[in-house]
Amino acid sequence: MMAVSEFLSRAELLKQGAEARVYRVQLLGRPTIVKERFPKLYRHPELDKKLTHRRTVQEVRSILRCRRAGIPAPSLYFVDYTSHCIFMEDVVNSCTVRDHIALLQRSDSPQQLEHLEHLAEQVGRLLAQMHDEDVIHGDLTTSNILLRAPGSGSGSELVLIDFGLSYISALPEDKGVDLYVLEKAFLSTHPHTEPLFEKLLQSYTCSSPRATAVINKLDEVRLRGRKRSMVG
Repeated sequence: MMAVSEFLSRAELLKQGAEARVYRVQLLGRPTIVKERFPKLYRHPELDKKLTHRRTVQEVRSILRCRRAGIPAPSLYFVDYTSHCIFMEDVVNSCTVRDHIALLQRSDSPQQLEHLEHLAEQVGRLLAQMHDEDVIHGDLTTSNILLRAPGSGSGSELVLIDFGLSYISALPEDKGVDLYVLEKAFLSTHPHTEPLFEKLLQSYTCSSPRATAVINKLDEVRLRGRKRSMVG
């Protein structure tokens, strides 16, 4: 059997971050994304091995938990815990929500605002579903939510991706921080969209029976963030 390292040497490298490399391959005729967590040479080897294994397990667990609950996330094909590689569905015919918002903002269409608000409501409902399953994404940005093209065989157009920093928690504090991370990323990536993000939060609140506690924690996290900014 071909070793994973040899297999990936022939794959298309899409990006490399501080924690992992992401490849695009064909696996048994299926378009596939492979996420490989590589060793961190600045860490003690045994500690690095344990941390890398734990992060891989947490990512897989979060994706499976979402999919079992009907929350759109990539299908998992295979996990190699020796090489710390996750083989998962390549969501073809899709673009990031970040790119889609940018496209809509450049449009002169009279329906532009309506489309943006509908998208914000969709994202709010999706995140409420995820948090109701106690999945904390850990890196919520509009680049980590895909918009699948209509007619691609899925009942939902939005797909959550990149669960590399995810974990399981029922604490409203953790969910509030998750939303705060998204808010900071959202407003820095898409300037002058404060009302749009409020629409997202309204949809989140209407979609989850646990939302009140989470939004209260979000307000506390915002206050802490402002205090840190003032102190410097």
